[in-house]
Amino acid sequence: MISEVFITCAVTGSAGTIRSPLVPITPEEIASSAIKAARAGAAMVHIHVRDPETKRGSRDIALYREVVERIRNSEVNPLINLTSGMGGDLVLGGPNAPLPPNPAGTDMAGALERLVHVEELHPEICTLDCGTMNWGTDSNYVFVNSAATLRAMATRLKELGVRPELEVFDAGQLVMVNDLIGQGLIDEPPLIQLCMGIRYGAPDDLTTLMALVHRLPARAIFSAFSIGRMQLPYVALAPLVGANVRVGLEDNVYLSRGRLATNADLVQRAVEILERIDVRVMSPDEVRTKLALSVRA
Repeated sequence: MISEVFITCAVTGSAGTIRSPLVPITPEEIASSAIKAARAGAAMVHIHVRDPETKRGSRDIALYREVVERIRNSEVNPLINLTSGMGGDLVLGGPNAPLPPNPAGTDMAGALERLVHVEELHPEICTLDCGTMNWGTDSNYVFVNSAATLRAMATRLKELGVRPELEVFDAGQLVMVNDLIGQGLIDEPPLIQLCMGIRYGAPDDLTTLMALVHRLPARAIFSAFSIGRMQLPYVALAPLVGANVRVGLEDNVYLSRGRLATNADLVQRAVEILERIDVRVMSPDEVRTKLALSVRA
């Protein structure tokens, strides 16, 4: 068990289905929700953006710019963690005719194109999803992250001085994590997010979680979360296995059965859970020191 943790708030995500009217959509809403989450105790805010017209996930750099500027111009100073997951969406044509891909849901971008917003806005942290996986029951959607693409993205992030948060959805993806570290593409200490409970990824049972924990690289700083109804139980579980905490509307929209949450609600509940088990919540600057990050000027 660890006695102090940091909380990440995953503010909106990119899923096409909006399951709550409290999920922020516009840049102003996303920034406002992130700021409130930081006031509630989140040291880090994980940011996707959405097209205000379609409400679907977007790679529009102007949307990212507005969100980041609003957060940076506020009175709070959380670590900003931008996604790089957009641009890896492949929807095949079907089981018997996979090619050509279905253009309606396919958005495949080059490695550097997926980092254009990171290069301009220079957050302290950026996610890097460490493998390819099927997504959705009976779906033709594949989330694509080839080994070559990941190496190219990790190389560019290192050049930019942006720390990747290595997103791990199953045990094989830890092999990729160790390869990137072995190739000198990840600075110490490595920052890892164990993403549990996503269908066709790692189940969120304790046995699977501990199998991943035991395969983590030395000196890793890591978080662990699950989705849906298991999000808040994982707040209590994470410190017991040495992990930090993630909550937010990207992964779960309920505070309790039938009661919709805001991001600030989920962060506040996480703080309450952690305090009740005598785990201290870290501030943003404490996390910067822990991760050996340079505070943004």
